[in-house]
Amino acid sequence: MKENMKKEIWSWTKSLLLAVALAFICREFLFAPVLVEGKSMQPTFEDQNRLIISKTSEIQRFDKVVFHSPEPGKDYIKRVIGLPGDTVEMKQDTLYINGKKYDEPYLAESKQNLPEGELLTEDFQATVPEDAYFVMGDNRRQSRDSREIGEVSAKEMIGEVKLRFFPLNVAGFPE
Repeated sequence: MKENMKKEIWSWTKSLLLAVALAFICREFLFAPVLVEGKSMQPTFEDQNRLIISKTSEIQRFDKVVFHSPEPGKDYIKRVIGLPGDTVEMKQDTLYINGKKYDEPYLAESKQNLPEGELLTEDFQATVPEDAYFVMGDNRRQSRDSREIGEVSAKEMIGEVKLRFFPLNVAGFPE
């Protein structure tokens, strides 16, 4: 009887250790949960939304990403606007990347709510260094992003947002 009990305990111990090891590997290298703090990505993400990020994604223009902020121990979520080597320019609320005009449909709601004649995003021009990204929040007037903190080094990138799982009424794959 004691021998069977030892085998059972050892079997459960191995299973639990394997589960913990797999969870650790997945969280460290593949994906991780993230909590949105603040209003810089509204209306795309609201304060206290819970997301899953992929740590293995290749970052593309307009991806929503999480990265280590200049503030120690804090991470930011923003949208990638400029890739390494790009020239990013905003003129009269219109985005130009390397001289080509880009639409930003995720800003339509915010632009509609502006008083007549006001701009959502002030004019600027920036050249993105190699191995860095130019990021901006969707809530352009309340976002601490590359316009203020500078470009984000590739080594500071944590991952790309893949899924919102809370609140449940807006859970799913964000556009």
